[in-house]
Amino acid sequence: MTVTLNLNAPLAESSTRRTLADISLSVAKCKKIVIVTGAGISCSCGIPDFRSSDGLYALVKEQFPDVVMKGRDLFDASLFRDQTSTSVFYTFISQLKRSIDSASPAPTHEFIKRLDNKHKLLRSYTQNIDGLEEKAGLLSSLSQEAGSNMKGKSKLKADEVRNIQLHGDIRRVRCTICSVDLLCTEEFLCMFEKGTAPDCPECTLRSEARIARSARPLKIGSLRPAIVLYDEAHPMGDDIGKIQSQDMARKPDMLIVMGTSLKVHGLKKLVKEFAKAVHTSASSTTGSPRRVKKWQGKVVFVNKTPPGTEWSDVIDYHIMGDVDKWVEKVTEDWRRIRPSDWEIQPMLDEHGNFKSAKDKGRTLGVRLIRQLIQASNRQIQAEAGSGECLAC
Repeated sequence: MTVTLNLNAPLAESSTRRTLADISLSVAKCKKIVIVTGAGISCSCGIPDFRSSDGLYALVKEQFPDVVMKGRDLFDASLFRDQTSTSVFYTFISQLKRSIDSASPAPTHEFIKRLDNKHKLLRSYTQNIDGLEEKAGLLSSLSQEAGSNMKGKSKLKADEVRNIQLHGDIRRVRCTICSVDLLCTEEFLCMFEKGTAPDCPECTLRSEARIARSARPLKIGSLRPAIVLYDEAHPMGDDIGKIQSQDMARKPDMLIVMGTSLKVHGLKKLVKEFAKAVHTSASSTTGSPRRVKKWQGKVVFVNKTPPGTEWSDVIDYHIMGDVDKWVEKVTEDWRRIRPSDWEIQPMLDEHGNFKSAKDKGRTLGVRLIRQLIQASNRQIQAEAGSGECLAC
């Protein structure tokens, strides 16, 4: 049964405050946290969500009342069957990308990065196409550094990718024929704004090379935004599925779902599978006695609206309120509960001077000790070489 906790509850409600503090303790102590996010975490950045009264669906319907019956229609793969809806799609997406380009990460994006810095994040999975997780410092699945080559056929580097983009990335474009994946440049964006698709430069180069040697030209594909629409397969779906299976096998100890209405079928399946893995990791699967720590095995849903009844046996806690406000409370509680996690650890630079480093993990302590020993040895050698008495 899901327990609902109002983040804005009066201070007099001690039971609510106590439970919220317990959840903060779980975040502070868990070491393999899975994060699943939706458009709600980017609203404070000025990027609209999808289903609210002033969200993208309502905006599409308002701007193009004669083209779409419902706002959702403009995010369905079937739109490419009609030239008018395709043109409207390109124009609208270009407007959305303009607003995203000027946005900065919200406190929630920074919180996810902080979990990663402190070696608590198993993986982040997001429905969002804005790429703000990468702006916050998380290596995302569609970035070039993640391992995909020009045609997106190489394997994702599971050990390095920290954020999985379930619905693609609006900052990139993909060819409809050769599948080349490129950054969405200003030149491409200007064409999208006019409702037209740019020709694929990769196809063009190959075709021109064939013509130069008197061969028949190739068909040239067009570029489209590299986002995944309804009823459309993810081009990296196989790799993402393997990473998800690996993450579940690693026995995550907490699942936090934020800023999503949990309406999309694929995401619902992903959340339920991770929730099962989290609950299983906190209980005995063999029938033998096992000491279960009370801070393990929580599935937390942070959203302004409640989950449906189908989630009553999946989600343990629904925190009703603003996601940014909740992560700020968790951080405040965490600092109070475990202040040692927030100590600034000094280290020596190449000149032997102390400098501080934040959120770099436990290895800094070992590195500092090694550096101190090396500096001490150098000093002893120098003094011994000059004939000075260490006691003087």
